[in-house]
Amino acid sequence: MQFLFENHVLDAERRELRRGSELVALEPQVFDLLVYLVQNRDRVVSKDDMIAAVWGGRIVSESTLTSRINAVRKAVGDSGDEQRLIRTSARKGIRFVSAVTEAAQSSESTTTAAAAPPIVLQHEIHFCTTADGVRLAYAEVGQGPPLVKSANWLNHLEYDWQSPVWSPFLHELAKDRRLIRYDERGNGLSDWDVEDISFEAFVRDLETIVDAVNLDRFDMFGISGGCGIAIAYAVRHPERLRRLVLYGGFARGSRKRESQRQIELVNAATTLMRHGWGQENPAFRQMFTSQFIPGGTAEQAQWFNDLQRMTTSPENAARTMEAIADTDVSNLLPLVQVPTLVLHCRDDARVPFEEGRKMAAGIPGARFVALEGRNHVILEGDPGWGRFLDEIKTFLRS
Repeated sequence: MQFLFENHVLDAERRELRRGSELVALEPQVFDLLVYLVQNRDRVVSKDDMIAAVWGGRIVSESTLTSRINAVRKAVGDSGDEQRLIRTSARKGIRFVSAVTEAAQSSESTTTAAAAPPIVLQHEIHFCTTADGVRLAYAEVGQGPPLVKSANWLNHLEYDWQSPVWSPFLHELAKDRRLIRYDERGNGLSDWDVEDISFEAFVRDLETIVDAVNLDRFDMFGISGGCGIAIAYAVRHPERLRRLVLYGGFARGSRKRESQRQIELVNAATTLMRHGWGQENPAFRQMFTSQFIPGGTAEQAQWFNDLQRMTTSPENAARTMEAIADTDVSNLLPLVQVPTLVLHCRDDARVPFEEGRKMAAGIPGARFVALEGRNHVILEGDPGWGRFLDEIKTFLRS
């Protein structure tokens, strides 16, 4: 069944919204919310109704819900001022008020949909404990060959999965794979009160996760600071890795590669982090947001600002940043034995392109792909987005 309103066609089975002949790109949660509103157009749906239907009853901030409603309105050519299709009922909720016609799909479309029903990806969160007593949270989602993503600065299993920054990328990875993610010590759903926050501890955390999931052979994906962790694991356990993908990474942390002036700037940044990170005013966190996603939308920037505050404490953020800045796995690069794909954006605002190139050059036989764009965390719609996904999926299928 398809839903037709104004010049739009909403196909819930194929998870597509079309405006005329144009396919409208929607984030997963925005699409789910639109379908829910259209299917329940006979009534006003409350905030609690929407949270239960789209987020499974999880805790959702007011700003998150508002941003999703605004995104739905934008997708269908409506606005909060106009309210032509989606109307707000004061203190009650919202209702989809446009006239809707339901139309059955053609027999060919119905057969195709029946043969390949859409997969609703729901991750499962579990916990394990390291040798030094730190409880780590990890999540599994999807089916297929296992792909482990090493942790980076910073992660939160729940917020990442919902975020307009991380969600499109993570959902793409999990479409035809069993994706395993985790929150490293000191942040996310893992223990925050920990004594050891260091590169070596991060590598041990990855080893603990792999053992807990009981993987014999798998692929690994590292991004940014997670690349060094993935490289160290690959050297220690070559028999367990099949393929290694590294994006936006480096072999040498900023305090190992920069001039004295740059080192002082890094030190100043961690000092600011310790004193300003936890404040409601996002000005301190915005400094990092503007480096990680300088080309992000206002909504994506807000999410990234909030993610930083909710993911860890000011002290842990600074300690983690220092550990990453002191990373140096240059001597391990020639020892990597697994097939490796390295990707980096040419104008990366956080990690210099040259560092990604050097990392690739140091790994025997590694393939290097230069992507267009300046966001350190690649976003859906970026110039290099399509090639980024194609290169990774092709490499992992080989």
